[in-house]
Amino acid sequence: MTQANESPQELFGMRVAHVGINAKNPEEAAQIANDFSVLMGLPAYDTPISVFSGTVVETMKENGRGTHGHIGFHVDDLEAAVAWLAERGLAIDESSRKLAADGSTRLVYFDREIGGFAIHLTTD
Repeated sequence: MTQANESPQELFGMRVAHVGINAKNPEEAAQIANDFSVLMGLPAYDTPISVFSGTVVETMKENGRGTHGHIGFHVDDLEAAVAWLAERGLAIDESSRKLAADGSTRLVYFDREIGGFAIHLTTD
């Protein structure tokens, strides 16, 4: 069990960035995103691979990572968070690493699911 002074929320500013839902196709993704937009009063916007409801829910146009989808966690210092979590048995999938324009890592997935969800860390 993590003690309060070892909380990744405190150490790295960790918070839920968004929840990802896997849809079967773009039409289903649009409907799911619209439903969440109505439910939460958020604008829907389309990207090449997903439809967002605000920044809270991302609906993938085709099945994405994770059995049920994914959960993205924002951290202030991605590399420090990755190292800290690796010490606790959560390894990353290096092939998932996405870089920012300055060459720093902006997103990385863990190498296993938790409860059927792929998990990623992001600085976005």
